[in-house]
Amino acid sequence: MALEIRQQLKLSQQLIMTPQLQQALKILQMPRLELTNAIQVELRENPVLEEVLGSPEEWEEPREGEASSSIRESPKEEGPSLEDLPYDYGATLPYHEYPLGEDEEDRPSYEQVISKPASLTDYLIWQLRLGDFDETEKRVAILLIGNLNSDGYLQADLDWVARECGVDLNTVERVLWRVQEFDPPGVAARDLRECLVIQIRQMGMEGSLEERIVRDFLKDLENQRIPQIAKRLGVPLPRVIEAVEWIKGLEPKPGRLYGPNECQYITPDVFVFKMDDDYVIVLNEDGLPKLRISPFYRRSLTKGDLSKEVRSYIQEKMRSAMWLIRSIHQRQRTIYKVTQSIMKFQREFLDHGIEYLRPLVLRDVALDTNLSESTISRVVTNKYVHTPQGLYELKFFFNSSIQKEGGESVASQSVKDLIQRMIQKEDPRKPLSDQEIVSLLAEKGIHIARRTVAKYRNMLGILPSNKRRRIF
Repeated sequence: MALEIRQQLKLSQQLIMTPQLQQALKILQMPRLELTNAIQVELRENPVLEEVLGSPEEWEEPREGEASSSIRESPKEEGPSLEDLPYDYGATLPYHEYPLGEDEEDRPSYEQVISKPASLTDYLIWQLRLGDFDETEKRVAILLIGNLNSDGYLQADLDWVARECGVDLNTVERVLWRVQEFDPPGVAARDLRECLVIQIRQMGMEGSLEERIVRDFLKDLENQRIPQIAKRLGVPLPRVIEAVEWIKGLEPKPGRLYGPNECQYITPDVFVFKMDDDYVIVLNEDGLPKLRISPFYRRSLTKGDLSKEVRSYIQEKMRSAMWLIRSIHQRQRTIYKVTQSIMKFQREFLDHGIEYLRPLVLRDVALDTNLSESTISRVVTNKYVHTPQGLYELKFFFNSSIQKEGGESVASQSVKDLIQRMIQKEDPRKPLSDQEIVSLLAEKGIHIARRTVAKYRNMLGILPSNKRRRIF
């Protein structure tokens, strides 16, 4: 077989992702807060980009053709670009902030400034500093506190702590016992049983019936086997029931009040308002900076006294600012377009609630908006819409289809909501089993397997029937 070298001409298409297009896609996917932070970073790094403060009447409008001529002087960008969008340079989005140079009396008082809440670790270290600990004990205590999870449970092995601190195990156990006396009650426990016992001990109830139940019958308590507990303890059932009710008032996760996600505030990207018999979609532009190209730098390009390096630098920064403004415009327009399509498909949900949520997949919206499914996926991730039915992530409206009798289909989210309402209305003494829920759904024409009911129930955070049952 002979080897030879040949030249061959081949035509192919290739999509080149320019840095500007990558930036546009990244901005499209950003959550609202992340976008605001990215804009602030760009404002600090790009002198050509300005944030507009004050009322629109005070904005300086660029002279037509002035900025565009400077862009034409710069090298032509290669590769695909975003859709050319009509916009003005004093463009985008409102941003509320106290202006620089304001009078001292106009600024908010320090009492009105929200400080960062103390974490569980900060709170425990503060108590440690107030306690009577020597240096060795402090070192052990700090290591123990540093190995607590968000619920306040100790995750480290005591032997490892002893080796790390160069002390004996008895010292570690003694320090742990003292840390477990800190507030919140139950902190630094190694499991649920110890957490509850610590709380009982701090209330001066050592040796009580409540402590015996927690120490010896926690598994029976979890499975609601109250009569068996009473029989094995030889205690009247009403007394055991009273003790169980008291135990339910204890805190199983002492650290959660100090968790980082104690309260999350969500600002919707879009509002949907009902106007007469129609719905109006409004983008939420409150809180995002208004951006424009600096008039000073645009005017400077018209002067002939700039060096080649300075002119090139200004043009490069101006081009970067232009792409950022266009990318933000494109993001807002795409979010609006996708939301409009979703609400068109989910009109019955807007009118009547979650029970009327219809099955929807990314392809449906992609075909309706002439956008790709990947673009739709970027838009609906971490974007929120406020509707007359409540606040939802855009991703919420995409649900798989479950067939009903007669060929109709229902959204999986509607089935979950139906299961949740069934359980809320059940008799707590005779809670519905998963199989009974299957039968009730079948009566409504919805046929799903028992394991599917169990999966939906777990997704809703609902316990199985044997753990929901109350005998009193």
